[in-house]
Amino acid sequence: MIRWMISAMVYLGSALMVCNIYGFIQVERYIRSKKTWNEKNYILYLPIVLLIFFLIGYLVIGFFGQPDLMMAGVLFGGSIFVFIMYRLLNRIIRKVIESEHLEAELLAAEESNRTKSGFLAAISHEMRTPMNVILGMDILALKDPGVPEQTRDRLEKIGQSGRLLSGMINDLLDLQEQGGTLSEHREPFSLKEALDQINAVVSSMCEQKSIQYLTSVAPCVGEDYIGDASKLKRALMNILDNAVKFTDAPGYVRFCVDASQSPEDGTQICFLIADTGVGIDEEFLPKIFEPFTQEDKSFTNRFGGSGLGLSAAHRIVTGMGGTIEVESRKGEGTAFTVTIPMTPVPEKESGKGTRGEKDDEKTFTLEGRRILIAEDLPENAEIAADLLELENAVSERAENGLAAVNMVKSSPEFYYDAILMDLRMPVMDGLEAAGKIRSLPRADARLIPIIALSANAYESDRQNSLKAGMNAHLVKPVDAELLYAELKKQIRKTEVERGRSQA
Repeated sequence: MIRWMISAMVYLGSALMVCNIYGFIQVERYIRSKKTWNEKNYILYLPIVLLIFFLIGYLVIGFFGQPDLMMAGVLFGGSIFVFIMYRLLNRIIRKVIESEHLEAELLAAEESNRTKSGFLAAISHEMRTPMNVILGMDILALKDPGVPEQTRDRLEKIGQSGRLLSGMINDLLDLQEQGGTLSEHREPFSLKEALDQINAVVSSMCEQKSIQYLTSVAPCVGEDYIGDASKLKRALMNILDNAVKFTDAPGYVRFCVDASQSPEDGTQICFLIADTGVGIDEEFLPKIFEPFTQEDKSFTNRFGGSGLGLSAAHRIVTGMGGTIEVESRKGEGTAFTVTIPMTPVPEKESGKGTRGEKDDEKTFTLEGRRILIAEDLPENAEIAADLLELENAVSERAENGLAAVNMVKSSPEFYYDAILMDLRMPVMDGLEAAGKIRSLPRADARLIPIIALSANAYESDRQNSLKAGMNAHLVKPVDAELLYAELKKQIRKTEVERGRSQA
């Protein structure tokens, strides 16, 4: 009986050793199949060779030796130990290789995202540049009182289509910005100024469609808050643009702003946007914020649009910690309620002036102001100059960043009231030019407003402009009213600061 047990343990140990050898060979093949084989992996051959020698020793002892029970136990136990070690090693190697492949796939995905972002940034810049010319020339042509009515109608349609395309570009960038996450830039801003800029654009759109635009701001709404003014305006404009688009005369679009305060939620700003347009079917409401979705595909032909505006607005608002609620009835209209938490700026930091200063804001104009336009494309420079001329401002042009620096350097102090700076220019780009202007040894170098006017539309582009010393970043094709508002704001702020420094 004991002899039988000894023989069984020796031969079972030998069979298990064969399995161990086969297992190590499979591990070696697995590593090769995953293309992770290199010179260091040749060490895997060592246990295979050693196990083959062990197997030969087992068989020699089994056939020619006289093993006792202890030796047979040691041989059988050794085979079990090697088998356990093989299983552990096999699992560790597979986990390591899988981890390496996951890491490689992650790096490939990140590289793909960087490539996609770079491509979209480049293509958006190339698309915005001609769009700036199209919309700018369209605005200037419509300002001509001698344009025949039929031509005016065609120009208005060109402008509507151009703004639609520009909005689609903005929405696409919002949907993919930063790999699917939207960064929020928080800084003090004037909500009143933001609303004034929105109202200037929307009232013009409503006037073109002969519909009423009704606005109101509750007395409890403050003027200055901390948040991302640019993204707030983008979200509200997307919803308002949608309201105007789907409303026909003699309807109306209503935009109301209110505020509430509670110990739990702090300050909440509520924006109500209602219209008397075509309305939305109740069954479609849950899908309204999904990208590329439209209730009726025929609306695309009738009203235009890509189904991206509301989706982009929803992502912006939720990214700010806010909510959007919608109520609608088919054929009666739609109402959006946007609620966003905002932190009021303390009154001593809000920059609120005296009554005389507030009255001065309303009467402040660009008449007689001298603006330097740093722009390499003649068409874009011509549009900016013509838009400024409509406000009776004077403009001069620099063909690149270096020329802009030299023109400021050679001019008397405070000769220029502001600079409109393109970012992509030959010889010297706008960022470098802004930095060199700020470092000039003259009194106006720190104070002169420099506004980026560029087709670069990412939040990172805006941050780069601010880091380079610019006061604001406007994206082409820029709306004329937004351009005027920003210039007035920055020039007036500079004059106030200059007056304080001289006092």
